[in-house]
Amino acid sequence: MPLISTGVITHGARTDATGVGAFNVVQIEHAQAIASGAEAAGLPVILQVSENTARYHGGLEPIGLASLAVARAAGVPVSVHLDHAESADLVREAVRIGFTSVMFDASALPYADNVAATREITAYCHSHGVWVEAELGEIGGKDGAHAPGVRTDPDEARAFVEATAVDALAVAVGSSHAMLTRDAVLDFALISRLRDTVGVPLVLHGSSGVGDTGLAAAIGAGMTKVNISTHLNKLFTRAVRDYLDTHAEAADPRAYLGPARDAVAAEVARLLGVLARPGR
Repeated sequence: MPLISTGVITHGARTDATGVGAFNVVQIEHAQAIASGAEAAGLPVILQVSENTARYHGGLEPIGLASLAVARAAGVPVSVHLDHAESADLVREAVRIGFTSVMFDASALPYADNVAATREITAYCHSHGVWVEAELGEIGGKDGAHAPGVRTDPDEARAFVEATAVDALAVAVGSSHAMLTRDAVLDFALISRLRDTVGVPLVLHGSSGVGDTGLAAAIGAGMTKVNISTHLNKLFTRAVRDYLDTHAEAADPRAYLGPARDAVAAEVARLLGVLARPGR
């Protein structure tokens, strides 16, 4: 069975209601915090580097290689994943430097073009032992490009997976990217139908907008991978702001980035527990 990196997710039918957290890396402190939180929880985790973050760092290698180094040093399984890549060249670079899973996002294309582009990427990645996630049914709210309220059709999703041979599918079930409040309402019945129809692990994007109860229920209904970014960025920024508010003379970035890293690590550990043991 194909795996994400060190066995964080297996490809195939789930045998229990267990999910895995996938948290976005913006800078090295995020990668360290996520790995530290996973170690504290004693659970696997996925470090995600988005195309936007690679662009921010001037390329994938600086933050990608740093994330891979953090993953290798961790005491629990940690994989490094390319998130929301629209560039085929960036996917190939991620494979070259050692990423073991990618999310190729051609969802802005017409359906037939999405299938063709995704199938080509999947063939390339599988030839290098790399796991592929794709998207069908746009996730609401990302940079205004996706219409809120979109829902993934189970039959179309099954056809897409069969046509592209992807290993996981990001589905639209009620969440939106970059939400600052945790009050999204998910369609759990749709999640269950997708789980029963699609045949590969389902991925929940926009999970920062979903509260703990909703996350646990999503796992119970059939989600496997849960992507969280904005929620952690809020905690990181709040910790920095709190420190600077009380230390106006601070000049060394380590003084305020350290507490921010610790805050994210603690929340990662907590969230991994919610995802791995829903209902307990």
